[in-house]
Amino acid sequence: MKNRKWISALLVAAMVIATLSGCGDKSGGSSSTGGSVYKVGGIGPTTGPAAVYGQAVKNGMELATKEINAAGGIGGVQIEISYEDDEHDAEKSVNAYNTLKDWGMQLLLGTVTSAPCKAVAEEAKNDNMFLLTPSGSAVDCIKYDNAFRVCFSDPNQGIASAQYISKEKLATKVAVIYDSSDVYSSGIYQKFAEEAANQDFEIVAAEAFTADSNKDFSTQIQKAKDAGAELVFLPIYYTEAALILDQANKANYDAKFFGCDGLDGILTVENFDTTLAEGVILLTPFAADATDEQTVNFVKAYKEAYNETPNQFAADAYDGMYAIKAALEAGGATPDMSVSDICEAAKKGMLEITVDGVTGGEDGITWTADGEPNKSPKAVVITDGAYKAM
Repeated sequence: MKNRKWISALLVAAMVIATLSGCGDKSGGSSSTGGSVYKVGGIGPTTGPAAVYGQAVKNGMELATKEINAAGGIGGVQIEISYEDDEHDAEKSVNAYNTLKDWGMQLLLGTVTSAPCKAVAEEAKNDNMFLLTPSGSAVDCIKYDNAFRVCFSDPNQGIASAQYISKEKLATKVAVIYDSSDVYSSGIYQKFAEEAANQDFEIVAAEAFTADSNKDFSTQIQKAKDAGAELVFLPIYYTEAALILDQANKANYDAKFFGCDGLDGILTVENFDTTLAEGVILLTPFAADATDEQTVNFVKAYKEAYNETPNQFAADAYDGMYAIKAALEAGGATPDMSVSDICEAAKKGMLEITVDGVTGGEDGITWTADGEPNKSPKAVVITDGAYKAM
């Protein structure tokens, strides 16, 4: 009888060990428990219409994590990552957040797109979970003090776009086509329109569409054309932008097109004639053909790992992981702290660090208490099927 009890105890112990060893992250990291690693979750669309963004963030996150771990980790502690697909859907994003919590997430790099990020921000606030979104640009993505972002906010993008168009004298008559049902698009448009009043161009047409009417843009294009707009501002995602460029071409409307980070990905749209994007300008903090050593090394490593050129979303995520490392070290965090205590340490650290990231420009990236980054915007133009720094 004693032998049977002993054997039963061994079997139970073996089952516990097997269960623990099966809890490794889905991105290839090794399994660890007991506060011996930092567990960083990621959320973004790897399927669906915004998959280019989410997959790029996943790649950038993975690449930075491998580099950081190879260099000794965060204060000598390794990082585990796990990434969940939310299909650019707010409800699915919240479900992904809860899945990552069950996995043991201590910090979140995400989410990727604005509407899901706003929903997840509410959950992260309730948990006092540190949230650093690489690309959620809506104001409310970081309305709580546990949240920061790497990208520019929608207001910043709208203001900077209006100023750039005026400064570079790109047009005197501008039309806007935007998605009034999307917080990203409508947020940028609102600030763009306000700032345009201070610049030396006129908005001659402002035409909206919604998620229920995002396939046929003939009316919006015709109104821009009839108004004599020399440039069309597109504060929208690349999927709709590709349709607009194709339909503008068919309507013989020869205008300049200008967008923000949402257009990054247009060259990868299936069955899209990329020659139609020739001359399209994007305002972005990252240019893959920049010649500084850090960007050159990042692009080289990314191409070797994923066989493609990184876009802004990959770069923002890459910088985001290095920001998490720097903030945790500056804040004196340890992996055995509670999620809330790690958040407090990271919040403190974010206000003390400067990250010499690939999206930061000459002065790097710093953060303010409202979670916003300070860094320099750049403009790129699509030339011969590639993004070129201007």
